[in-house]
Formats: sequence, C-alpha cells, structure tokens
Amino acid sequence: MTIKVLIADDHPMFRTGLRAALHGAQGIEVAGEAGDGPTAVTAAAQADVVLMDLHMPGSGIEATRQIASAYPQVAVLVLTMIDNDESLFAAMRAGARGYLVKGAERDEIIQAIRAVTSGQVIFGAGVAAKALAFFTAAPTGGRAARPFPKLTDRELEILRLIAQGRSNGDIARRLFLADKTVRNHVSSIFAKLQVADRPEAIVRAREAGLT
Repeated sequence: MTIKVLIADDHPMFRTGLRAALHGAQGIEVAGEAGDGPTAVTAAAQADVVLMDLHMPGSGIEATRQIASAYPQVAVLVLTMIDNDESLFAAMRAGARGYLVKGAERDEIIQAIRAVTSGQVIFGAGVAAKALAFFTAAPTGGRAARPFPKLTDRELEILRLIAQGRSNGDIARRLFLADKTVRNHVSSIFAKLQVADRPEAIVRAREAGLT
C-alpha cells in the first residue's frame, strides 16, 4: 500500500525541501501541497496523511479539526516550528495523531508517517516529555490547570473577551482601559501565543475553553 501524503505549509521552499526528503521513501508518495488551512482541508480528501504546519494562513489547528471531523480516516501529523505546550495540546485536542518539531530527521518523519497511518500516536523527541507530563499530571485541588500560563491575568482576561468576538474598543470600555493599552495587550497576547491574527487567537482560546 502506498501512503499518500499532503504537505500543508505556507513556505514554498520548505514544501519543496520536504517533498525532496520524502522522495524515494518506500511506500510513500507526496500526493499534493497546500499553502493554507482551507486548501489543506479540501485536499485532504485525496490523502492518507497530512503533514500540517500550525502557523499558516487559515490556522493549522482549525484545519486539523476540520480534517479530523470530515475525514477521520486521514491522519494529521503536525510538523511545525512551534513547540510550546499550548500548541501541542490544542493540536492533539483538534484531532492530530502526531506532533513533530521542524528539524526532525528524515527518518523520524518517515517513521512517524508510517506510524500514524497504522493508528499510532507519535510525539517527536522535542515534545515527548511535555506530552507525557501533561497526560500523567494529577489535578491539583480538583481544579483544571490555568490555560496559557505565559499570559498575565489581564492578558488572559482580554483573550477571553477576544474569544467572545469582542472588538478592542468594546474590551477597552468593559475593562475601563485606554484603547492603546488594549492594543498593546493584544499584541503581547499574539506574540506569546505565536499567532498571526485575531481569528487564530480565537481558535487557540476556544480550544483551551476560554469562551
């Protein structure tokens, strides 16, 4: 059986390099490429495995969720530069079956493709310890862990309002803050979450239960 792979990444040179790396791998065929989330969702119908970048137009996490819902037989294997806890757990909750960080060796990527095709869940060496810590951690005092620990309490409050679809002006009025202060907080939130825009921040927030 030939495993058909879709490469979803917004950097053409990376897609070219990954295609070259997979060329010649026994039983693996690159069936297509996508430069954004919506294109990846559409093209996933013709693939067995989607190598999914998270930080690209249309949100890799949202694309992962849609693919997992529409094509449960297709395995999404995340291959991204982002190795923070929030992205890892959001991707897995969205339905990804594996998570590798860019820089993984060719053999590791090929083995991971074969593994997720057979139903296994795979974590690269760079994130395996984080995944193990998350899944084995016992709840503290019966309370869920605070999402996005890198954010300050104020930033978390603003992110919650962003997830509700509120504008910066609305947030400023609700929290009695200057518009510029809210804009600064929003910029800081985007930087800490490593998201490019408001829709991607909303996806991340809703994945973490901030509504």
